[in-house]
Amino acid sequence: MQTSRRDFFKVAAVGGVAATVFGFDLKPAYAQLKELKIARAGETRSTCPYCAVGCGVLIYTIGDKAKNVTPQVVHVEGDPDHPTNRGTLCPKGSSLEQDMLNPRRLMKPQVRRPGGTEWEDISWDDALNEIARWTKKSREETFVEKDANGHTVNRCEGISFIGGCTDTNEFNYVAIKAMRSMGLVYIENQARV
Repeated sequence: MQTSRRDFFKVAAVGGVAATVFGFDLKPAYAQLKELKIARAGETRSTCPYCAVGCGVLIYTIGDKAKNVTPQVVHVEGDPDHPTNRGTLCPKGSSLEQDMLNPRRLMKPQVRRPGGTEWEDISWDDALNEIARWTKKSREETFVEKDANGHTVNRCEGISFIGGCTDTNEFNYVAIKAMRSMGLVYIENQARV
């Protein structure tokens, strides 16, 4: 039997009307479907990392919390108790689960050496040591003690810092203190909502 799109919609409409007339309530079925998806999952509250709005998200994971067991993300949704988004998410926030489960997601630091064309995996310790080494080198090379008029300025003009939109006030306070202690003057923060 050949079914057209129009026939499909006719049958669906008739079925929907019949369900309504005969008192079939689909809400429990939908609730049961959601219940089955996240019944055994643990709930973690988090913040969407994409923009300066800072929407709240609920991340559901399945895992028995045993040692050396990585929980598996099974569902992400907006946090209905969050004052900013009240359970809604934009398309980017709605795609967080796909970002977490993407097989191409980087899980360790990589570096591409000067003149190189390939990225190489390095350890976290090596990454932090390289960042510290390059920061120190840049600061030493671009530190200005006195300006053109001979005034003491003690500033570093070769490094800048930008803060994230989802950082806490406490983190931003400590980060800015650390950057100012190195003499940075080019400091920006995205958290202007």
